[in-house]
Amino acid sequence: MPQAELELQNVTIRFGGITAVNDVSMTVGTRDLVGLVGPNGAGKTTLFNGISGLVRPTQGTIRFDGADMLKTSLHRRARLGIGRTFQVPQPLHELTVRENLIVAQRFGAGRVDEARIDEILGFLGLQDKADRNAATGLALTELKALEVAKSLATQPKLLLLDEVLGGLETASKRRFMTMLREVHERYQVGILIIEHDIETVMSLCERVCVLNFGELIADGPPAEVFRDPAVVKSYTGEVVDA
Repeated sequence: MPQAELELQNVTIRFGGITAVNDVSMTVGTRDLVGLVGPNGAGKTTLFNGISGLVRPTQGTIRFDGADMLKTSLHRRARLGIGRTFQVPQPLHELTVRENLIVAQRFGAGRVDEARIDEILGFLGLQDKADRNAATGLALTELKALEVAKSLATQPKLLLLDEVLGGLETASKRRFMTMLREVHERYQVGILIIEHDIETVMSLCERVCVLNFGELIADGPPAEVFRDPAVVKSYTGEVVDA
């Protein structure tokens, strides 16, 4: 599958007098595994919302696989290949795990592929829970896996994962990281993941982008980025000599 690319050029998102994202330019390919990090309130989720269509940038351009996202509806963005999860799992209430994937797939892919749904459920360890109520019958780790499963059901080229590891204890986080690497390789899907834990990002990601006060202050290999004085200062408030 040829690589597609998400391209952001000079993206700014304002809410009234508040600038949440300021002049951000970056690219993420559909073979990449990239971490998006930064202090609380840095603009990470707002940037995801701009990419997925939940908010409209004040200025700048967003293109995916050559298509202008600012002229593209939410469901069309999904059908072009952008999948997205949320910080807090959002299962569809009163539906089973399988039905959650069916709804997601119908929305994002325009058709239902039962074989793909079965394959995803099995791969993510949800097959035995397929007929459980998704809102009440799953543990937190399973709810997080369901978020990823719903996105995979839409046949994405790029996954936007918003703190999908948040709230997991250490052993569960390690297993989930392994699963995400396998998702990246097995489904040949790019991943842009928001994550606060630096050790997790160092272990999981090939590249890291850092936001602070809405601005992109670093973009590169994790070992280099987390030695950058501007990045250290954004996390600790301390000035570090280069």
